[in-house]
Amino acid sequence: MVLRTVETLHGRIAARFPDRGLVKVAEELAGLIRESAGVGDLLRRRLLWTRAVSRMLILVVLALALGAIIWGITTALGDDTLTGVQWLPLVESTVNDLIFAAVAIFFLYTIPERLLRSRALRLLHRLRSLAHIIDMHQLTKDPERLRTGFTPTPASVRFTLDADELAHYLDYCSELLSLVGKTAALCAEDSQDNVVLNTVSTVEGLTVDLSSKIWQKIQVVGELREDQ
Repeated sequence: MVLRTVETLHGRIAARFPDRGLVKVAEELAGLIRESAGVGDLLRRRLLWTRAVSRMLILVVLALALGAIIWGITTALGDDTLTGVQWLPLVESTVNDLIFAAVAIFFLYTIPERLLRSRALRLLHRLRSLAHIIDMHQLTKDPERLRTGFTPTPASVRFTLDADELAHYLDYCSELLSLVGKTAALCAEDSQDNVVLNTVSTVEGLTVDLSSKIWQKIQVVGELREDQ
């Protein structure tokens, strides 16, 4: 659904601003969603067998650790020559086995999430960069230049949009930012990793902040259109 929305928005932008770079931004966002969907299906299949293998290895580690501890305790109980002090090496060895087993279990248990995290963070980094690119496209679209008394300087950026076109352009930028945030949210669909969730929240917050600046410009354009 997000992809269809982006494709529809791409068509709207291309119909009104076919020569603007914003069309390519919409194409890139659609490409990221397609790539995310294709790789996501493959990654889900990999995660299934990775989780299965990791859980099997955890059971093996548990069995080996418990077997070693039980064997050591059974052997020590069968030796009547052991005194209280001589039990210390066995206790120390048992504690070390438990620590190593816990570390191994934690490592094996988190392997699937680390695989998902790596892929998700790469995509989120590209989405964050795309959000800044969208912001760059609207950065020079200053509605104040539509005022009658505005005087450009030789260094002023060339401005060819009228009030209606500027309102549409800014609205498209806002919609693109919103869809970037929605795409970022999809990255956390199969993950409960705190790093991924925090990064998604950061990207969503960035798009909301950038979109709020755009809506301030849209409001100014609306006021100028009412005055005309």
